Amino acid sequence: MRQRYLKEHRPALYSSLILSEKLYSHLLEIDRAARERMDAMLPRMMEAAGVTEELKARDPMRWVVLMNTLKAQAEEVIFQELIYT
Repeated sequence: MRQRYLKEHRPALYSSLILSEKLYSHLLEIDRAARERMDAMLPRMMEAAGVTEELKARDPMRWVVLMNTLKAQAEEVIFQELIYT
């Protein structure tokens, strides 16, 4: 996603990264940062929303809906902070 964004919206930076042979290291760093951010955000969001193992056992469908919603929210934050900048 980051590569496509750079290519379409930041062509000068994209070209510079390619010419300096830093594109793939840049993409790997963004990927690592995005994964770390998701791993840090999701548990806090789950706690704030009351998504627990007890809820998972009691009402699995509600748990799935809440988890999908929280994951989508976290991904949107990560996209804005890391991918589309």
